Amino acid sequence: MTKKMQLITGIQQVGIGIPDVHTAKNWYRDHFGMTTKVFGDEAEAKLMTKYTGGIVHSRHAVLSLNMSGGGGMEIWQYTSKVPVKPHAAPQFGDLGIYAVKMKSHNVTHAHKKFYKEAGPLYNYIGGGQHFWLNDPWGNRFEIVAGHDWFNEKKILTTGGVYGVVIGVSDIDKALKLYASVMGVNQIISDQSGVFKDIPDAEVSGENYRRVVIRKQARAVGAFSKLLGGIEIELVQALDRKPNKIFEGRHWGDAGFIHLCFDVLNMKELRRKCEEHGFPFTVDSGDTFDMGESGGHFTYCEDPDGTLIEMVETHKVPVLKKLGWYINLKKRGTEKTLPDWMVRMLSLSKV
Repeated sequence: MTKKMQLITGIQQVGIGIPDVHTAKNWYRDHFGMTTKVFGDEAEAKLMTKYTGGIVHSRHAVLSLNMSGGGGMEIWQYTSKVPVKPHAAPQFGDLGIYAVKMKSHNVTHAHKKFYKEAGPLYNYIGGGQHFWLNDPWGNRFEIVAGHDWFNEKKILTTGGVYGVVIGVSDIDKALKLYASVMGVNQIISDQSGVFKDIPDAEVSGENYRRVVIRKQARAVGAFSKLLGGIEIELVQALDRKPNKIFEGRHWGDAGFIHLCFDVLNMKELRRKCEEHGFPFTVDSGDTFDMGESGGHFTYCEDPDGTLIEMVETHKVPVLKKLGWYINLKKRGTEKTLPDWMVRMLSLSKV
């Protein structure tokens, strides 16, 4: 594949609906090393009314990163209403983003640090070991082994976001989006049966099909070295009809609201999404101003309605106090930024 054909460079962030953005950003900083603040923005979500009940809602969003490597977290709070919680706690195999994968250079060490919040340490179908833990708001995280790092000298207990666990009704249909369109197409494991490492006791004796897919990191795109590789686990419940995690609720309500990919060529991605039956449902059209950053963002849905955001970054703050911003449209989105320039982002602290 030529560089021009690479459309996705990594996971830019996972959106997390939270009742208190200030408390949450500090919890993720202290537990997952999300110490770098890329932007903080308070505005109306005018383009998202398709997913907010036809009403323009206000929100406060903060994007934070772990500079050892991995994707970020867009910590998202409604300011015009109280976010609605799930009707019931999501269970393994329910439709939507069930958990976020955080990468670690030493899973056993991470498990010792998180022993108060963590469940047991298990063998992982993707290789090595893993464990699960919940944040104070009931959002589930999975700690897995990381395979690439931006700054190994700064590795803490975990790096940033490595991927997600997504419940789907038909894995083969879901692969048409995640593997064929998004290019996360290296199959690491494809297993069916009863698994011991499921964190929900209520469904732990049921049969599932689990497919782990990866995309290796490549030095194409401004932040590709920082974002690193991608791992997605698709889970299909075989013994029951799964619930939809966001049934009766809106984007921005409590939980994992979207998975966001970093994009190089939005025009070509649009063509490919349409060709495979996943048309854009939201499109900012051009550069959308996020206050301290900006870019072209779009959304599509996987076969079960899970929201996938795609962002072609155009403007990034490097040293905000001096008004230093990078214009990636002029520079070229495919060019990798020098490591020293990327590290400058860390000057803005959560």
